[in-house]
Amino acid sequence: MQEEPRIEELRRTLHDHNYRYYVLAAPTIGDREFDALLSELVLLESARPDLFDPNSPTQRVGGGFTEQFEKVPHSSPMLSLANSYSSEEVQEWADRIHRESAGATSFTCELKYDGVAIALQYEGRKLARALTRGDGTVGEDITKNVRTIRTIPLSLPADAPEQLEVRGEIILPFAAFDALNAKKKEKGEKLFANPRNTAAGTLKLQDSGEVAKRGLDCFLYDVQLQTAEKWGVQGHSDGVRAAQGWGFKTPLVLGRAFEVAKDVEEVMAFLAHWDAERHALPFAIDGVVLKVDRHDQRKTLGSTAKAPRWALAFKFETEQGLTRLNHIAYQIGRTGAVTPVAHLEPVPIAGTTVQKASLHNADQIALLDIREGDMVRVEKGGEIIPKVVGVVLEERPPDSVPLVYATQCPDCHTPLVRAEEEARHYCPNASGCPEQIKGRIQHFASRRAMNIDGLGSEGVEQLWSAGLIRDVADLYQLQESALLTLDRMGEKRAGNLLSGIEASKQVPFERVLFGLGIRHVGETVAKKLARHFGALEALKEATAEALLELDVVGPVIAEAVVDWLGSEDNSKRVESLRASGLQFSVAEVEQEAVSQVLANKSFVVSGVFTVPRDELKRLVEQHGGRLLGGVSGKTDFLLAGEKMGPAKREKAERLNVTVLSEAEFRTLLAP
Repeated sequence: MQEEPRIEELRRTLHDHNYRYYVLAAPTIGDREFDALLSELVLLESARPDLFDPNSPTQRVGGGFTEQFEKVPHSSPMLSLANSYSSEEVQEWADRIHRESAGATSFTCELKYDGVAIALQYEGRKLARALTRGDGTVGEDITKNVRTIRTIPLSLPADAPEQLEVRGEIILPFAAFDALNAKKKEKGEKLFANPRNTAAGTLKLQDSGEVAKRGLDCFLYDVQLQTAEKWGVQGHSDGVRAAQGWGFKTPLVLGRAFEVAKDVEEVMAFLAHWDAERHALPFAIDGVVLKVDRHDQRKTLGSTAKAPRWALAFKFETEQGLTRLNHIAYQIGRTGAVTPVAHLEPVPIAGTTVQKASLHNADQIALLDIREGDMVRVEKGGEIIPKVVGVVLEERPPDSVPLVYATQCPDCHTPLVRAEEEARHYCPNASGCPEQIKGRIQHFASRRAMNIDGLGSEGVEQLWSAGLIRDVADLYQLQESALLTLDRMGEKRAGNLLSGIEASKQVPFERVLFGLGIRHVGETVAKKLARHFGALEALKEATAEALLELDVVGPVIAEAVVDWLGSEDNSKRVESLRASGLQFSVAEVEQEAVSQVLANKSFVVSGVFTVPRDELKRLVEQHGGRLLGGVSGKTDFLLAGEKMGPAKREKAERLNVTVLSEAEFRTLLAP
């Protein structure tokens, strides 16, 4: 039994050294000595499996797989914040706070980290649960992955509360992001887009061992205590200072990253400082969060259904970069649509190096008079997608000439066409343009269509280059012997690919129809067509007039469906897929209706939710509602998740369409 006290002693010692190294950046022992202590603990724990502790320092490296992430209700809602983009709006907010609060009001000012919100729950001073924000009411339990983040304490000191919840932001520092992309580039893989999305994706990985390698970090921004006064926590700043002493990484370690302002003038000074200095930080921020400090004043101010009235997020203006546009290339999508792409001299914007930016179409190029060789202003729309927003005409070379837009497909050299009512040019050579065909195969294999695992853009390119596929139907003729001749294609990878292809034969008709890639036919339209007509044979016989009877089908979609199904090449493709065993009719078993609470109500579902989007669509239909493909005057509700485009929300508000969160939608379904 001598191992038990030594194990406990080592765990306490290693937790303390972790805190000093990763939070305070002030280690008191060297790496070799730390590793020796950790190795001793590993040996002792292996000898005493009965003393296993999921919060032991040895669990930081992760390991094992998570089959799924359980949905868990939050102890209290994780509300969004109201946004502000101007000093005038900040002044108005502060004035209202002063009018409605009793006594003098001070404000906490802290950075708005561009990461992933997390709720950390401690029981018996041990990390018990880590939940994502989800819809604000229900989150996902990602505790196993969060335990690998070294700046999150797994156990708290004896002077900390027994029960505690803290909320913070998990981020991916620029250095860790660059290191990950360097490895991706070395392997010839597609690079990660930005640190925030990479952090979010990392936290959803099934292998916690891989999470441990990514270099995630975490800053605390809120402390929740049932008996706050007992711990001397009268306000937000008290909580942050207390948490620092309990082992959490807080903005206090960054100097001016956390301040208490006694008036608006001090708030404005904080905003001005970080608007200028944010680029020097080792991680991304997109603004500053302002909060009323005192808890009693917060209670007086209260909250709306979506946001606390005592807090405000000040967003910095979208960051722009100035760089040279070297040349314009043209990309061909699976439908033949042409997208002009600006190839730029590398320029750092919002934490990433931008080398390419979309130019949208010929009209946009003409509107801005964009030319090769121009100095251009580039920004990241929504801090994610780079786009060219202007030209510095004063620096235009004297020999500059207007751009002549492409007249031929860059891949198959077919003359491009453009319909009068459309902004984009198209390559009409659908059956012979390699880029279109490869794009259609990628779409066919995608998760929302046939869900063939391991067949992304790189996999399709490899099979295409080897001459093994020239059409989606060729996937079902692949043989293991041929696959094993390819580079980096071992027996396991080949077996997984063939298993995925075989499993896709059970995918229901509506997803097969979506996977065929008929222009303008998205998931919702494909589902409606499949359920209305029941089988592809009936759909082929339908006229444009018959198609228009469906509420999700307009003249453009009807014409596209009739044209696609009338093509001889497409008929041959379908027959080959049918012979391979794919589903081209709706299964006999239909889901029973649960209720008619949504009867005669139409929904558009958009964004990212705590459950797959298809599950929410299924709930709409089970309760009598109708699904639409886009927001229009016929839409009753827009069910909005995270990352939904702002244009869709703006259109809904303009048309007086009710916008629902996932939690509000579920309330509608409650009996």
